[in-house]
Amino acid sequence: MEKKDKEKYRQKASDMLRKCGIVITPKEKEQIEIADFGLGMYEKIGLAIVVYVNTDRYCAKELIMMPWMICPEHRHPPVNSNPGKMETFRCRWGKVYLYTEGEPTHNPKSRVPEEKRHTFTVWHEIELNPGEQYTLLPNTLHWFQAGEEGAIISEFSSTSVDECDIFTDLEIVRVERG
Repeated sequence: MEKKDKEKYRQKASDMLRKCGIVITPKEKEQIEIADFGLGMYEKIGLAIVVYVNTDRYCAKELIMMPWMICPEHRHPPVNSNPGKMETFRCRWGKVYLYTEGEPTHNPKSRVPEEKRHTFTVWHEIELNPGEQYTLLPNTLHWFQAGEEGAIISEFSSTSVDECDIFTDLEIVRVERG
């Protein structure tokens, strides 16, 4: 993704945060990660991320999603002595459809791009509205999608090691190289 496009999406993410009353510093704004997962379809499959803290013990982030944007299916496997990331998603604004292992939901509300549908395998739907949260255990396959207005999700977790995430879609590049 080109630098000017990243700046445009950083501004959109910052505007969404401000709209729902979440204040970030100028430094945090310039460090918003714009993750397009190497697919080049950011507005469909992507994520804007503000990392507040990520230590060897815990992590806190804001995940900003445009309308119907998807964070693709993945899991957080064990890494060395770490059992894998355990995370809690708390919806702050908008609506989030979280999909995880379990009984598939009949008629899920998701809107998955047809060319990527084969990369989504878990269909147990959990709807999160503002103030609602859900905790995922380590190494649990999951993905999530914002609703029609977009969404802001606070993530509280154990240490985040994004480069070790395992995605169902083998075309995904989670962390940009060089």
